[in-house]
Amino acid sequence: MSIDQRLQLITRNTAEIITIDELRKKLESGEKLKGYIGFEPSGLFHIGWLIWTQKVKDLVEAGVNMTLLRATWHAWINDKLGGDINLIKIAADYAIEVIKNYGVDTTKLNIVDADDIVKEKDYWALVIKVAKNASLARIKRALTIMGRRAEEAEIDASKLIYPAMQVSDIFYLDLDIALGGTDQRKAHMLARDVAEKMGKKKVISIHTPLLVGLQGGQRMSITEGMEEDDIQAEIKMSKSKPESAIFVNDSREDVEKKIMSAYCPKGIAENNPILQILKYIIFPRYNFVKIERDIRYGGDVEFKDYEELERAYIEGKIHPMDLKKATVRRLNEILEPIRKSLEKKPEFEEMIQKISKSVTR
Repeated sequence: MSIDQRLQLITRNTAEIITIDELRKKLESGEKLKGYIGFEPSGLFHIGWLIWTQKVKDLVEAGVNMTLLRATWHAWINDKLGGDINLIKIAADYAIEVIKNYGVDTTKLNIVDADDIVKEKDYWALVIKVAKNASLARIKRALTIMGRRAEEAEIDASKLIYPAMQVSDIFYLDLDIALGGTDQRKAHMLARDVAEKMGKKKVISIHTPLLVGLQGGQRMSITEGMEEDDIQAEIKMSKSKPESAIFVNDSREDVEKKIMSAYCPKGIAENNPILQILKYIIFPRYNFVKIERDIRYGGDVEFKDYEELERAYIEGKIHPMDLKKATVRRLNEILEPIRKSLEKKPEFEEMIQKISKSVTR
């Protein structure tokens, strides 16, 4: 695979690369790149997470040595699943099972548990050094990486440790690339700034889009003056708002019901969850999408790339109901192997029931 091909694979369907020039230079150097993503095992796996899962797959195919950090301690600090560390660990196992059955070759991943990292005294020394090189105001601003606001640091003091831990994860693992959704931008920028002060390697940040919730981009909590990444975090699909999300273990019938009732205004692409599912989840897996229609309405039509489909939708050539039906078919095809795998493992069925009752913000 040429450098241009690797670059195209790494950057496709991303919201932002900081910076693209640094990434190209790293690829041109010929050195083996190390990347990571840390995920909070915080509940059921919804399809929004498939965006970064696909990007992990892309990075592995592009020759990046990827680490998957099971951020169990981070989830505990963030009060996920009621702060039940045992349930958090089970949720981490469940997430790995989903990633594997999505099609990521987990044998090529370095899967690291936060429990192992925090046992190392050098790690905590690094956390303190990071904190010493960041102002309290900057740390509070970064709390949005946890899905929280600056004022929520008052809940308990451990929340203030979280951003310094995330930056320390990056330094401790000696990474070239940090992958995350756009909601992780503040942590990655903090890492780049602190790296200069501490003489550390500046990590290249790859940010994937956040899938908008099924109700679209209308949220009362959006206020004037909010930064763009904070706005996207407010309207994203969220496991703590089940009505906004499709979960990978949802039945075929539930997927259809949720898609068919989702926000999908005729001719409008902005913050349209159906179009986003097609762009970020379906098209990366398939060479085409077929819209099945009665011959009276023009008959079946196939689209070989997302841009062509979006253009036809904006021009009113595709009806929202036809678009939704096509999305249901393809999405269920993607989710079927994941469902079957989870059904074969009773320990996950029990866990899903527990998690469903324990999901917290």
